[in-house]
Amino acid sequence: MPDLRHTDIQYLHGVGPKRAELLKKELGISTYYDLLYYFPFRYIDRSVINHINDLRGDEAAVQLKGRFLTFNTAGEGRKRRLQALFSDGTGTIEVVWFNRVASIQKTYNTQTEYILYGKPSVFNNHKNIVHPEVDLANAENVTQGLQGVYNLTEVLRNRSFTSRAIHKLVVNVLATPAVQHIDETLPPELVNRYRLMPLAEALQNIHLPTSQQALQRAQLRLKFEELFFLELNILHYIKGSSRRLVGHVFSRVGAYFHDFYNNVLQFPLTGAQKRVIREMRADMGSGKQMNRLLQGDVGSGKTIVAFMTALIALDNDYQACIMAPTEILAGQHLETIKPLAEAIGVKVALLTGSTRNKERDVIHESLMNGELQILIGTHALIEDTVQFRNLGLAIIDEQHRFGVAQRARLWSKNRTAPPHVLVMTATPIPRTLAMTVYGDLDVSIIDELPPGRKPVTTVLKHEPDRFKMYQFVGKQLREGRQAYIVYPLIEENEKLDLHALEQGFEQVKEVFSNYNVAMVHGRMKPAEKDYQMMLFATGRAHILVATTVIEVGVNVPNASVMVIEDAERFGLSQLHQLRGRVGRGADQSYCILMARSDLGRDTRHRLQVMTQTNDGFVVAEEDMKLRGPGDMEGTQQSGIAFNLHIANLAQDGQIIQLARNAAEDYLRIDPGLESLWGRKMTAHLRDLFDKQANWGLIS
Repeated sequence: MPDLRHTDIQYLHGVGPKRAELLKKELGISTYYDLLYYFPFRYIDRSVINHINDLRGDEAAVQLKGRFLTFNTAGEGRKRRLQALFSDGTGTIEVVWFNRVASIQKTYNTQTEYILYGKPSVFNNHKNIVHPEVDLANAENVTQGLQGVYNLTEVLRNRSFTSRAIHKLVVNVLATPAVQHIDETLPPELVNRYRLMPLAEALQNIHLPTSQQALQRAQLRLKFEELFFLELNILHYIKGSSRRLVGHVFSRVGAYFHDFYNNVLQFPLTGAQKRVIREMRADMGSGKQMNRLLQGDVGSGKTIVAFMTALIALDNDYQACIMAPTEILAGQHLETIKPLAEAIGVKVALLTGSTRNKERDVIHESLMNGELQILIGTHALIEDTVQFRNLGLAIIDEQHRFGVAQRARLWSKNRTAPPHVLVMTATPIPRTLAMTVYGDLDVSIIDELPPGRKPVTTVLKHEPDRFKMYQFVGKQLREGRQAYIVYPLIEENEKLDLHALEQGFEQVKEVFSNYNVAMVHGRMKPAEKDYQMMLFATGRAHILVATTVIEVGVNVPNASVMVIEDAERFGLSQLHQLRGRVGRGADQSYCILMARSDLGRDTRHRLQVMTQTNDGFVVAEEDMKLRGPGDMEGTQQSGIAFNLHIANLAQDGQIIQLARNAAEDYLRIDPGLESLWGRKMTAHLRDLFDKQANWGLIS
């Protein structure tokens, strides 16, 4: 019996060497196994035929049966296109192709009946479908059941590959005897306990479902399997690492911590802040290395918690460092922490790419002799020349902005044992995603804002409201407040976006001619950017026109208005981060989302979420539902163990919990995966994860 995992796809009927090369390059399908696990992303009922006169133009996809009435070409060169008129007897719809015009003209005619499948839209008041799938209207193509639709790349479409073509190849691979006798990946007790469909049957029904119920059972089985092995890999690593990784023992909370808490701290800690400090104290006193993720919404007080955790390291004669992704954010941390540290006799310094050589020499020397206790900085902290006498705690802020190799280099800063690691994020992560992506870390959440903070009022406005928006901003300025006006600056439209920013800057200066206006964007020289930021931070500039460089690390309590232009071009999490720049003082603050009037349904919903809640965790949940976890800022670098074929972290929270429980139960019985099934699953894990980095070691 051939091994599906290692049988080259070129030997499958209908493929061959050239198609095999294309499938590998475009879809990563190299073997029979890869094709089996290339699942449909949706299903259509081929027995359902829609009518053209019933179409609204906003359907996800439709299936039409009829004939082409006419074919015409239009445009020249790259703009050449083929336009056809298609009729089903109830009405007509325009069909457009922009590629393979000559080939399509030869393939289709006006005498034959066809089935079209595609997404309709309305352009210039005419219904149309662009690049539909086209099949002959015979009995084989109109079946009484569900048929999978497969994702394709533009290159495959241009090479005449359709979803139907993938479907036919899947039918061929499912017909091979090896699929019927494929080895079960899950122990029988798990299959029985959770009433899961056997693997061979699930693979058959995920591609060729015999019914809606069979499809749902197949999806459950394959999602559970995928998530079970993801959780098993994480949990098995944690159990192993907890035995292997010895940590520095911070056995006492001493003078530095108590002096700060009793004599310097100006406000009471929230219950959530106290809880997470206790969690970290327990970790660092356990004798095992702490690996903890600290989540907290904007303004929840993560910096104070991080500083007090660092004081525990100092009380045990160790040093601490805080690494931030930008000089602005590192400088902000220094500004917050230095006066607090100096009040209790703790020496703090800042090291960035801009630090002069003379200052660097002093920092290096005082680090090695232990005189410098807390070092704050950027990537400069991980340079080989930076050596600590006794680094006990590494704090990494906005950790998703650092690559794995960068974070790993902090480990080499202590020769006896790795430092305790605390990673922080101000971008709240939904619990299901945190459980899986950061499953190798313990998670602490500051889910309580300091008392007295007023929630930011957020409103959605459109171009006709611009004059009123300017009036409102002017009123806030007259009351002594300051305002941000943010424009998108996105790489693929660099020149256009920069032009819009500069135009906006001139318009704002004209409208608010009695006030000073500063401007900041990422393409400025650092010195100029810092100067403009300083003008706003000190109140010498009343308005800051900026891009998302102000997303983190800018703290101006007097700023009470955040205007976000072209808000539809930002993701939810980014909008929430920008909104977090206001509401930092005692005054009521406002966030105004300026967007086009003709917003799509999903875009409008996304912006309305912002007007309905200030809770970053609710925003993050909605963001993941709308965009999926792979698009969320940070997950590509944060440690998601492998590409998910079928499970959806936004929608499958219950299955994630079931899979995690099942993995925990199994490891209690067979912690070393040494039983017969344990060894089988270890081999399967190796196949799944061999090509993946082990993120767990480095948070």
